[in-house]
Amino acid sequence: MSEFTPKFESLVQVFNASTSQFADRALFGVKHEGEWQWMTYGQWGDQVRRVWTGLQKLGVEAGDRVAVIANNSPEWAVAAYATYGLGAAYVAMYESQLDKDWKHILADCGAKVLLLSNDEIAARIRAFRDQLPELKEIVLFSGTPAKGEHPFADLLQNEPSELIDPGPDAIADFIYTSGTTGAPKGVKLSHRNLAYNVSAIHEVFPMEPDDRSLCFLPWAHSFGQTVELHGLLSMGASLGLAEAVDKIVANLAEVRPTLFVSVPRVFNRIYDGLHARMKEEGGLKKKLFEAAVDTAQQRRRLAAEGKSNPWLDFKFKILDGLVFAKVRERFGGRLKYAFSGGAALSKEVAEFVDDLGIMVYEGYGLSETSPIATANYPGARKIGSVGKPIPGVKIEIDIAATEDPTQGEIIIYGHNVMQGYHNLDEANAEVLVEKDGMRGFRSGDMGRVDEEGFLFITGRVKEQYKLLNGKYVVPTPLEEKIKLSPYISNIMVHGVNREYNVAVVIPDYEALKGWAKEKGIDPDPASLAKNEQVRALMEEEVDRLSADFKGYEKVRKIYVGDEDFTTENGMLTPTLKLKRRVVQERYGDALESLYA
Repeated sequence: MSEFTPKFESLVQVFNASTSQFADRALFGVKHEGEWQWMTYGQWGDQVRRVWTGLQKLGVEAGDRVAVIANNSPEWAVAAYATYGLGAAYVAMYESQLDKDWKHILADCGAKVLLLSNDEIAARIRAFRDQLPELKEIVLFSGTPAKGEHPFADLLQNEPSELIDPGPDAIADFIYTSGTTGAPKGVKLSHRNLAYNVSAIHEVFPMEPDDRSLCFLPWAHSFGQTVELHGLLSMGASLGLAEAVDKIVANLAEVRPTLFVSVPRVFNRIYDGLHARMKEEGGLKKKLFEAAVDTAQQRRRLAAEGKSNPWLDFKFKILDGLVFAKVRERFGGRLKYAFSGGAALSKEVAEFVDDLGIMVYEGYGLSETSPIATANYPGARKIGSVGKPIPGVKIEIDIAATEDPTQGEIIIYGHNVMQGYHNLDEANAEVLVEKDGMRGFRSGDMGRVDEEGFLFITGRVKEQYKLLNGKYVVPTPLEEKIKLSPYISNIMVHGVNREYNVAVVIPDYEALKGWAKEKGIDPDPASLAKNEQVRALMEEEVDRLSADFKGYEKVRKIYVGDEDFTTENGMLTPTLKLKRRVVQERYGDALESLYA
């Protein structure tokens, strides 16, 4: 574990440094009536200081909890930092969550003040507010407050006050995990936890005030919050806030970011979309695209051997200008690098993004580790890995958890490890460990470390299951690989205590429309799900993409589903992780029929 002196010990220190040093620089950009409007660090800092006074008048004190249900916005960040400056903890939730999750979180954390995005969410909260005795005040960012509630605009009318640094041990955030197997758990992160992570970002990947990001990852999740909000804010960079997920490409062209923080699902969509588009257009465009991809792959193979080829370099330069430069222009023309986290990024996709001229850096961590534990960074990068431990972090691999000498459970040690789950002593005893005076976290993730110190994620310990033949299967890597098909939206592999694996496959029905038209097939999803030609296509794609996996890991039979996995139907968490139990309940009979 490499030791280093953190630049910050609290988020209030981050606030004070940035609002002073970068006062006149743009911080947040929001699109309003067709135009991007930018707020400076100084303007934002003034609002934070005014809302600090407003929250104090509402009775917020050190140790209290201030909760929020809203998508990313400057107001979200204003309320967060005002809360930090009062020594209280910020508890963020998603607009897309179910009412029962909101109710559980608000009751569990004992929120005193709740900030809400709009009237619609406020109406849902009012339906059970009387069951939350500790909730004293409700504030609306927009809309019409009910009697006894407050508009956020009123908080901005207060006189500004200086924030109080609560010290490194004060709890700054409650991050509620998505809950793939049960109720969300409240991860308590201190100012030291988060400031340590921000300081480590400075150490391994310093960015400049001229850097700009397009933000769409929710700040209610630790990855988006730490890397984009706290991390970029600490460096004087600017953040354009995406209008919506389906507007990302359009917003990229408008905001013209230099960096992009995302999850593998989005990179997969870029990969699938470009390949599908070239296949559909055909002709010269398709040939040039394939030539550019092939040339890039040849150059990469030579580079791995320490070699180069002047003719190949010249050829790639021409093809890059004809093909990849046009793609980069669609993304604004300034995008230099991208950060991926939240799940494992396919090596194939990472190499493709690299070929586009956008250096992708993959990292790893969890909400419980603030979240970054390892990262690829300039001077230490290996595609396919999730990098090396960041400064101040140590990684251990516990092979006893997997009964496999080649891989084990990842244990993370460092000042980034959470203070514990709120009100869950038994869960804390299961996952928190101590070694050499350093707190550690048993991640539940499986991995291995190579001879150069790079970490590779191989699956989840709890998702690992045994077939009847005694072989262990880790389904996630296979599922992620199969989802690279331009025709497959989602898949869940199943085979616990069975002779072989089966799977529920959800076609990308939008992508299938053109294919169905060529075949003269009804493009309606319900009809496509029952069509034998569609089943055959899905089987071909599953077989093609699982070719490199071991025989017992492969899927022998599939069921084509007509209902995709979404957050709305509860099959995905708000961070798009698969809820296997829910999918099994929905498709249980279909899966069982595959063994008949």
